Amino acid sequence: MSITFVVSAILTLLAGIGIFLIACSMMSSNLEAVSSSKLRALFAKMSGSKWLGVGIGAVATAAIQSSGATTVMVIGFVNAGIMSLVQAATIIFGANIGTTITGQIVALGMFGGDSISTTVLFSAMAGIGAFIMTFAKKDMIKKVGGILAGFGMLFVGLSMMSSSMESFAELDAVKMFLASIKNPLLLVLIGALLTAIIQSSSVMTSVAITMLFVGLISLDQGIYLTMGSNIGSCVVAIIAGMTSGTNAKRTALIHLLFNTGGVIVFLVIGLLLGLVPGRDLDFGSIFGTLFPNAPQTQLAMFHTFFNCLAVLLFIPFTEKLVKLVERLVPEHVAVEEVEEKEGARLYYVDEHMLATPPLAVQQVKKEIMNMADIAMRNFSDSLYRLRHPDALDMDQFRANEDELNFLNKKLTHFLVKLFDQNLSVKDKRYISTAFHTLTDLERVGDYAKNVIEYGDLIQESDGSLSETAIVEVRNLQELLEKLYDATVRAYVMRNLEAFEEAKVFEQEMDDMTEEYKKAHIDRLNEDICDPEVGANYLTFLSNVERVADHYFNVAESIKEILR
Repeated sequence: MSITFVVSAILTLLAGIGIFLIACSMMSSNLEAVSSSKLRALFAKMSGSKWLGVGIGAVATAAIQSSGATTVMVIGFVNAGIMSLVQAATIIFGANIGTTITGQIVALGMFGGDSISTTVLFSAMAGIGAFIMTFAKKDMIKKVGGILAGFGMLFVGLSMMSSSMESFAELDAVKMFLASIKNPLLLVLIGALLTAIIQSSSVMTSVAITMLFVGLISLDQGIYLTMGSNIGSCVVAIIAGMTSGTNAKRTALIHLLFNTGGVIVFLVIGLLLGLVPGRDLDFGSIFGTLFPNAPQTQLAMFHTFFNCLAVLLFIPFTEKLVKLVERLVPEHVAVEEVEEKEGARLYYVDEHMLATPPLAVQQVKKEIMNMADIAMRNFSDSLYRLRHPDALDMDQFRANEDELNFLNKKLTHFLVKLFDQNLSVKDKRYISTAFHTLTDLERVGDYAKNVIEYGDLIQESDGSLSETAIVEVRNLQELLEKLYDATVRAYVMRNLEAFEEAKVFEQEMDDMTEEYKKAHIDRLNEDICDPEVGANYLTFLSNVERVADHYFNVAESIKEILR
């Protein structure tokens, strides 16, 4: 066998793996975009039911074709404090089941006769999908085309891997070397290391299925390599967890302990039964008997069986696993945790949510509404302080002001990163408007500070607002709160009726401030108002009017999103 033949086989294998990885990524990103609303609905149904969590993890992973993405997303939710560790554990359990769908698809693609195999038929979808992506006008249709193209490319890559491995199968030295690797622990270690390097258990399992199909390895070897791929798949979660808070690290450790524990249980059971005369747990023989003449199906079905049984074994001990992890990763006061105690933190988003952009967009909306609430609270408090100078906790006011600045900076940074992800046209429009929304809310905070300074000026001059002005301030506050309520309903629910309400209230605010400006000038002319206090009252009214404008801008942003 010539060197050229060997080099050609190696290059073909690398090309096949590369195309397979690109195909998985293309399928994952487009499936995620198409199914984003359904995924949001799934995670919204999270409850105390462990089996519901397993089901959600399995369905979500099957939908986006990536257990790594699901796990990283869960780490983000836990780190943001919107999912408990027990809930996260059950979703991770389910993700291990969902990821086996790739192996089943690969095994299915290897059926067929000598004329046209399913691999050839499925590969043709790459062309169909590319055609749809090129000529479709609607974004959703383009995403469907991307799914089909990725699905087809998956089998193109698989075909190239299979072709290269058939070449290796002709080399006696390669066959003898692979046949000599029989130690289960060594095979598990090899599977784990290779998976950690390529960071995809789906690819490792598919390679093992292909090697088995062309006769390079035995079913038993394929089984242990697949077990090892489960351990190696944890590397993505470990990397994500290491850069996050305590609970994120715990989530990553749950993933590692569960996957490693499942492998250990299977190996120990096999070892113990092997010590008993007349007893043996030969998985190769069992699945070989169940699915004769279809080695690819034997390994794919074992992979599914292995993960399902691991879930059945571990789910009764979920709480104990969580308690163990909490002991192994104790609480510690990190920098980000100090920020949380001071109130300055992001509540709903986390950098790891960038792995699932459609879900990240929904969490951004919650974060913005939290920021809007803080801004409104501060402005309402500043108006209240004008009427009751000694009634406001200024320490809390300043803490809120600092938090607004922190949220504006951090959310802007997050949105810049999110905008570069694979998003639908609608989500990109939302993010574009979100930048302006953050600016509007930050300005509301600035105007609140202006009102506080106006109140300080009144106290320093030993002056006071007239009774009429106090009534005006109260009326302005009540109208502004109505406008804010309509703005929230319009923004959160994309409600055009609420937007029309906000429009009416904003116009009423313009009319009211104009009326109060004229009335104030009359009071100044009649010497009813304190001149030192009254000189800045017009500026105060302009500030209130601008706050109303900023909140109306937030409500109006839905027109751009819905167009």
